[in-house]
Amino acid sequence: MDIATVIGLIMGFALVAGSVLAGGSELEAFINIPALMIVVGGSISAILITFPLSAVLGMFGVIKKCFTSSLPAVPEVIEQFRELAIVARLDGLLALEKRINETRFPFMKRGLELVVDGVEESTLQHELELEIACIELRHAHGKKIMEGFAAAALAFGLIGTLIGVVQMLQTLDDPSRLGVGMAMAFITTLYGALIAHLICLPMAGKLENRSGEEVLICELMLTGMVAIIQGQGPRTVVERLHVFVSASKRPREITRTQVSTGSIVS
Repeated sequence: MDIATVIGLIMGFALVAGSVLAGGSELEAFINIPALMIVVGGSISAILITFPLSAVLGMFGVIKKCFTSSLPAVPEVIEQFRELAIVARLDGLLALEKRINETRFPFMKRGLELVVDGVEESTLQHELELEIACIELRHAHGKKIMEGFAAAALAFGLIGTLIGVVQMLQTLDDPSRLGVGMAMAFITTLYGALIAHLICLPMAGKLENRSGEEVLICELMLTGMVAIIQGQGPRTVVERLHVFVSASKRPREITRTQVSTGSIVS
């Protein structure tokens, strides 16, 4: 569970509600069903027109990624490759087949299958780099949907404002009905801005960060598998993979070795 996303959403809505209450207004005054229908319903309609139905339905899975993270930690992956390098050095590459079902990360499972199948280094790199490119494409697509929803929410907030102004102008002779048009005019803009800037755009940013984290892990795994195919020993593999860890978090002895051998390129 990504607690930062939950805290951010709760804090954002709490601050908005708190400012409303602090101003002496009641929350009920800011609940307008027609305005909500225009903004939310209109945004969903625009997304359905822009993207295929399968992509829109898959948006729920995209949103889920903002609240959960199933990525392994970098030190955990490095330790796994140290163990794999030991197995490969002692028992050969075919012995890694027993480890395939132990991994929960699909990319690593795919890479180990290629290693066990005895593919050449160039083939392994090509296959896994293609896999990474597809991962980036899927993440970019999910981010684009969230950004599209944000843009649509802002646009339909403006449309709702125009509708409210028209309704207000039509009832100038009846002051008792002016409130309906004014509520529609301002509440829809508020809804559109909240949905866009408190939900959709921050989630799009979170998806971009998630994509970067996953690609980094995949690049680390690709580097480790290439090192194993090349027959490098456990220590060399670990040293090679520590390039993916910030210098301040690397073990001191690894850092000295990397610096002295020139294996780290700034």
